[in-house]
Amino acid sequence: MAYLDEYNKSIEQPAEFWAEKAQALDWFKAPETILSKDENGIERWFADGEMNTAHMALDYHVEAGRGDQVAIYYDSPVTDTKRAYTYAELRDLVAQFAGVLKSQGVEKGDRVVIYMPMIPQAAVAMLACARLGAIHSVVFGGFAPNELAVRIDDAEPKVVVSASCGIEVQKVIPYKPLLDEAIELSAHKPEKCIVFQRPQVTAAMTEGRDLDWEAVMDNAEPAPCTPVKGTDPLYVLYTSGTTGKPKGVVRDNGGHAVALKYSMKAIYDMNPGDVFWAASDVGWVVGHSYIVYGPLLAGLSTVFYEGKPVKTPDAGAFWRVCEEYGVKGLFSAPTAFRAIKKEDPSSECLKPYNLEKLKYVFMAGERLDPPTYHWVKDLLGLPVVDHWWQTETGWAICGNLMGVEPKEPKAGSATLPVPGFNVQILDGKGNPVGPNEQGNVAIKLPLPPSCLPTIWGDFERFRTGYLNTFEGYYVSGDGGYKDDDGYVYIMGRTDDVINVAGHRLSTGEMEEIVAGHAAVAECAVIGVNDPLKGQAPVGLVLLKDGVEVDEAQLEAELVASVRKEIGAVACFKKAIVVQRLPKTRSGKILRKILRQIADGEEYSVPSTIDDPASLPEIAETLSEHGIRQ
Repeated sequence: MAYLDEYNKSIEQPAEFWAEKAQALDWFKAPETILSKDENGIERWFADGEMNTAHMALDYHVEAGRGDQVAIYYDSPVTDTKRAYTYAELRDLVAQFAGVLKSQGVEKGDRVVIYMPMIPQAAVAMLACARLGAIHSVVFGGFAPNELAVRIDDAEPKVVVSASCGIEVQKVIPYKPLLDEAIELSAHKPEKCIVFQRPQVTAAMTEGRDLDWEAVMDNAEPAPCTPVKGTDPLYVLYTSGTTGKPKGVVRDNGGHAVALKYSMKAIYDMNPGDVFWAASDVGWVVGHSYIVYGPLLAGLSTVFYEGKPVKTPDAGAFWRVCEEYGVKGLFSAPTAFRAIKKEDPSSECLKPYNLEKLKYVFMAGERLDPPTYHWVKDLLGLPVVDHWWQTETGWAICGNLMGVEPKEPKAGSATLPVPGFNVQILDGKGNPVGPNEQGNVAIKLPLPPSCLPTIWGDFERFRTGYLNTFEGYYVSGDGGYKDDDGYVYIMGRTDDVINVAGHRLSTGEMEEIVAGHAAVAECAVIGVNDPLKGQAPVGLVLLKDGVEVDEAQLEAELVASVRKEIGAVACFKKAIVVQRLPKTRSGKILRKILRQIADGEEYSVPSTIDDPASLPEIAETLSEHGIRQ
């Protein structure tokens, strides 16, 4: 079916469209009420359907004769460990661990916090919760105790599941002391902690509260799948909020399963038996959707990778994994490929590997700048698919549907809205704007399946944060535009739009130009306070490894490029070479904090930062260049 037919039906006849897609899954009781409203007036999907996500992802495939197919390839260069789990093996482990949780009193609707590294036991714990109808909340492994405590207090778990340690390249990070401190800090005290002991570190156990994973698994009775309603929560995943307190995004069982099953074919062109690798972490939404649930719901083999794109051991790590497991679709953030490009500019590390089975490279998580897009496309000679989505939606809002009707890509664009998402560009008053005019990217209600119906324990925060800005719309918080062909361009968070002498300018556009310079590996453009113009753009530039430049000459070239492409109105006059850019662990540059540093404002160091030492270093560099006020 052509894209427009598929898309138009999803917008004009949403209930009929999604009822058809729901038939692809093995429900205990097929839903009859496809779209309805809850007590808060929010549209909900498949309210009367009865199901179990773990059954759909595991038991169904085993019963259909796919039990011997690999479900998970575990590859850990940091521990030199590899292991394949078939669908039958994974189902049995999940049923066994569900029995462990059940023996500790975990029932349907109870919460379980999972605080683990990228090991298969994390997926087992997630799916075991789903099997019982319990609600899991995965917290990124290694989060600081205070951040973990905040999430424990909000989710109020009956049990916490953890591991003795995580490993970052060559550094072993003991998790148990962090967990112990978090429980000490939290008002809510979980009844039990189940700890998977890794050989690198043996965790000290608290008698009466802590249980050893292997010991309790040995004695557990496998638990059957608990039927849940389509609108019962599967998980709560915390994402950062503007107030500082994280927001617990709630994901329904029914809509989530239907949307992810549909997306694996429609967006990613994956068929049962194909190998899909989302090079992310289960602590983030990509890990939930496309390492664990999406691939398994679709009968794929998924890669569980405990490593980095570089330094584990080198910049050929991605290529090695793709060849070894016959990966058909690779999904990662642009920052991963920029790291590979920086470490291996001439792509020597690619040469030993045969990537004949790799058909697509998908990118999301941050804006895909055109230089990175072109570099990967030219390097691999494959379709590079930029798609845009959020923790709140759980799957892509815009993308190029490789399994429906691939479109000609345009660098810098996430292509077209995905079926179900009525994407509009609105001005400050909520009125639609014309082509090529920037505005607020919003989604006309109802939201399609999988999108959050509330914030855990705080519906008013959901309403005020997402629904109150423009009546009848979910506001994404991102700015962008559509071109004459309807292609959507996401230019960054709306607070990344700067106002220079009354002109609204996108720092994303400037970053495209700066990053296109042959010497530049990565960059961030921020708006800093300017007494005359309100704000002025400043570029922070990371050079490629081994490149030596005259910094004054480089600055002059970058200023000239921005002036040529955008015009003098951009007032781009400063480009400063830095040694590193502060990022979250998922690879997003912390632009808001960079602005706060530049403007001399107080800032708090977020728990998600990958390299805290980069902040004072940046502050000193900005001061040296007369930027910091």
